Amino acid sequence: MAEPAYPAARIVAEKVHALLRERRQSFASGSEIASLPSAEVIENLVDVAFWTSLRREEQHPPRVALAYVSPEQTKYALSLERGIPLSPPALTRVAPGSERPGVYLAVSQVDAELRVWGITRKIPIMCLVVESLAPGLLVIKHRHSDETAKFVNMAVIEGDQVKILDYRFSAIPSCPTIVGTLLGLDSFTSAARDTSNVLIRLAVSMRSHGRGGSLLIVPADSEKWRDSIAKPINYSVQPAYTELSTLIREGPGERSQRKWNDVLSKVVESIAGFTAIDGATVITDAGDLLAFGAKIMRRHGSSVPEKVVVTEPIEGAPEAVLHPTQLGGTRHLSAAQFAFDQRESIALVASQDGPFTVFSWADCYQTLYGYRVESLLL
Repeated sequence: MAEPAYPAARIVAEKVHALLRERRQSFASGSEIASLPSAEVIENLVDVAFWTSLRREEQHPPRVALAYVSPEQTKYALSLERGIPLSPPALTRVAPGSERPGVYLAVSQVDAELRVWGITRKIPIMCLVVESLAPGLLVIKHRHSDETAKFVNMAVIEGDQVKILDYRFSAIPSCPTIVGTLLGLDSFTSAARDTSNVLIRLAVSMRSHGRGGSLLIVPADSEKWRDSIAKPINYSVQPAYTELSTLIREGPGERSQRKWNDVLSKVVESIAGFTAIDGATVITDAGDLLAFGAKIMRRHGSSVPEKVVVTEPIEGAPEAVLHPTQLGGTRHLSAAQFAFDQRESIALVASQDGPFTVFSWADCYQTLYGYRVESLLL
């Protein structure tokens, strides 16, 4: 393998290797999990993906997703007779045919050399994936034990900036469940029917439409949230729309897992689409849709929060204590006010330019927290 020329590749390789090795210990002996790549292999995959992302193919930046998997570990893969060299020029040429979501260029050692041996949609648990999302922007992740759950991000690299996800973050008493689930800290149990996992799908979808939006998650057994919403609610849903909560509660039932997951994805996309409408979308923690286009207001008798502790689940990331006016625009201000007034609820806010924040009240610290989680959603 050629000596990598991208310094960030070396910085991230050892840490990602250690995280993968540690995570593999959660599985029983004999479990069908992907092979553990060496730090040298990870370094080379990151290096090649980075330089590939900076090239152009017919004026388009190539997007590639490199999965470290052998032919024996995946089914129904498209195998190439001669394989493809793991080099930026070769990957740039093949990238247009493999840019669709869930399509991976399968890489393994071939005659002591890393090569792309095929293209696959099926990869095993814990399989390492290095994906280029934009010029100079990479995400390093692995497959969850539940194939319907979002991949678990381990690191994000943008230019010379390296962000290693901090898996100790969810041990903080103030950390909401959705952040812990995004970090993959659910003991690798099936998460597809869990509300937190569905909220992650909603978050990814509302971020992807690029218009910005707010999603309020309120207790199913309380109407207190209405005290923080201007009346009348233009798009109040009566009765509550329950298809999402029914899917979560009942699971596949007589349908296959794949069919159930397809229906769930369509419902999630539909609800996430409402967040593009001016105002906030409101759902219960069980998944019932209550309203969209709702205008947040300060609860009668409440005050404006004096500070918000803003933090990010990244190794070495400091906490910043900010005044709410420093958070951003009116969408962030109103979401912070809602989480401050409705302390059993959480507010998710997507900015038009990518940042994503989860606002949650921390009883143990009597403080409002803002969690920047866009690195977990890539």
